[in-house]
Amino acid sequence: MATQEIGKPAVRRDAPEASRRQSRRRGELNEGGLAPYLFVAPYLVLFTLFVGIPAVLGIKMSLQNFDYLLVEEPIFSIDPFAGLDNYQALFDSNSAYYSDFWQSMRATLLFTVLSVPLLVVIPLFLATMLNQKFKGRTVFRAIYFAPYVLGVAVIAVLFRYILDNNIGLLNYYLQKIGVENNVAWLTAEPWVWFTLVGVTLWWTLGFNTVIYLAGLQDIGKELYEAATVDGANRVRRFWHITLPGLRPVLVFVITITVLASANVFGQPYLMTAGQPANETRTAIYYIAETGLRQYNMGQASAMAFLLAFFLMIFSVVFFLLSRRFND
Repeated sequence: MATQEIGKPAVRRDAPEASRRQSRRRGELNEGGLAPYLFVAPYLVLFTLFVGIPAVLGIKMSLQNFDYLLVEEPIFSIDPFAGLDNYQALFDSNSAYYSDFWQSMRATLLFTVLSVPLLVVIPLFLATMLNQKFKGRTVFRAIYFAPYVLGVAVIAVLFRYILDNNIGLLNYYLQKIGVENNVAWLTAEPWVWFTLVGVTLWWTLGFNTVIYLAGLQDIGKELYEAATVDGANRVRRFWHITLPGLRPVLVFVITITVLASANVFGQPYLMTAGQPANETRTAIYYIAETGLRQYNMGQASAMAFLLAFFLMIFSVVFFLLSRRFND
């Protein structure tokens, strides 16, 4: 008869250790009950109300000749049905929407190409500087982040006053130093692009800087100390320690910056009004005009989903490339 040591509980020798561990895990999961679902429920409710249902209604509208002032059908009715006509109009050169839509897409692409590299590189440089120990570091961090808390309307009014072609402060001081001709910062190319990109950079770089700073905190200081002992200079430490350590943060920053730039609306709408000759009228700007001014929500919905499709393709390709680069 097998003896049992005093002070130790009896253990079933026929039950494997893996089974006992699995039973304990099941017990831990069952103890949670409805708690995990209750924590997720507020997000799911908000997501369904403000993302899920609008997306479904948007798809429905894109298949209709939808004028919200005239249509009296129930909200979930598909009448008046148009099929894929709204999408085909965006690829038909004889369509009234073809040239304007693709011009707005070109403006969006140009703004994205000009702004994203600056919004990725300059905040990274600032974050590495602000991550150093020096007096007033917290004050400088607050200064760089402060513009981001302002609304786009405030930014637009401020810079319209500064950059106005005739009475703007910038042209006034340029005349003081000998520049006689007023620069059309808000109405002529290429100055309008300098304006839109520069204002956006000043306004939003603080957000990306804070994200980079958070990522820099996770890089061990011992890595920099070891590299310094081995004789690595600042450039080598940045290239071989900082960038690899920030790789996931870089992927996140690039993705959200591209998506935000591709959805730009407030700056061109409030500052340049699409001038000159609608060259700065971006895709979201034109979609809003089509839906809200021309009352053609069906065509506007088709434009919005086509833009979303291109952004989805970019996101998938970018994530696949970044994963391959990490591997």
